[in-house]
Amino acid sequence: MSDAVGVVGMWHLGCSIAAAWLTLGRRVQAVEFDHTVAAALAQGHAPLFEPGLDDVLTKGLSSGHLSVATTAETLKDCDVVFIAYDTPVDDRDASDVGPIERAIDAIAPHLARNAIVVVSAQMPVGTCRMLRARLQRIRPDAELAYSPENLRLGESIKCYLQPGHIVVGAETAAVHSHLASLFEPMNATIFAMSLPSAEMVKHGINSFLATSVTLANQWSDIADAYGADFDDIAAALRADPRIGGRAYISPGIGFSGGTLGRDLRVLSTASATVMGDTAPLFSQVWEYNASRASLVARRIASVVADGGVVALLGMTYKPGTSTLRRSLPLAIAAELCAGGVQCRAFDPRADWETVELPKGLQIATSVADALRGASLVVVLTEWPEFREIDFEAAARAMQSARLLDPKRFLSPQRGSLIDAGFEIVPLVSDVSAVAT
Repeated sequence: MSDAVGVVGMWHLGCSIAAAWLTLGRRVQAVEFDHTVAAALAQGHAPLFEPGLDDVLTKGLSSGHLSVATTAETLKDCDVVFIAYDTPVDDRDASDVGPIERAIDAIAPHLARNAIVVVSAQMPVGTCRMLRARLQRIRPDAELAYSPENLRLGESIKCYLQPGHIVVGAETAAVHSHLASLFEPMNATIFAMSLPSAEMVKHGINSFLATSVTLANQWSDIADAYGADFDDIAAALRADPRIGGRAYISPGIGFSGGTLGRDLRVLSTASATVMGDTAPLFSQVWEYNASRASLVARRIASVVADGGVVALLGMTYKPGTSTLRRSLPLAIAAELCAGGVQCRAFDPRADWETVELPKGLQIATSVADALRGASLVVVLTEWPEFREIDFEAAARAMQSARLLDPKRFLSPQRGSLIDAGFEIVPLVSDVSAVAT
């Protein structure tokens, strides 16, 4: 087995995969067809912020273990090549597999004999067998496998190196055996299965998590309406072994980024096209989540209906990343600004230049700058530094010390917030007095 692995597509997923193999002492041949991205990588700069990522890439470049190219000829010495594009999705989370198809066409003529192409990008069920046929029309000796990524922004390298289990979809026992040897350093359980089975595993995981998020949001809204405390409810639910301590039952603004939505759309499309729409749950979960940002925006607007600035803390779709792509906090800001609400946003890592910002959205340089003279502060992304805010100083700096925390991120500081003079605004008005 060659000690070099190829990685094609050097965005977040590709850079994380490359960094993980570099950490394990492998040589990595990176291929990125975008010359601008490749030039930055050659200087040790990944296109997205990820803790520790630039350091690993820089060390790899300095040692000669990492090479970056814009053409596929450099893959000739790699017996395993990862295709690691973050599969694009449109505004309704439909997948575009075009970049993966084009990558296969570009690399196939330059692969080593009997090379294995491992697709790590998320693929709609049924796609990988078509990709395998596409590959083998050009290189009959090559094979294609599917090992779906299971990374989390903010801890992607650790996730790749310590996955617990790895799903490997392939059509031959030889490919399963080869990749089991490759992944042996991860000390993980390998689940070997067919290509469509591996695709369905990823759909199953993400649609389960998406449904859990949706359940939590609906439970939390009903709890707010009756004056119940969802933190207490969630603690009891997690104590049930059938649910578990790591369950996705934190309420909030819905899921962002496209990852969960992509799998819901694949399954809802499958239901509509091949099953007579007899599995409607997935489209219902997607539609509910798509409406969540508007619900939050309407609540914010109602609280400041008499005017005043809204301070929005956190714009990236999750902590630990700089990306604003498909960010629900940004969608909430856009709806508020479009409705005439004055908004001032702060995020410690957001790359503001990568997206078109809502017209009228003010960008603050610090938490204090965001809170100055505000009538309401809303925590939209769970950056740890927001728990270190001096709440007494914050209350003094605001026009009205009101807090909306739809993700309940500051629940551990609730007592301090109240003592500092903050009014805690629920996402749904308490109607328990009327209801009873």
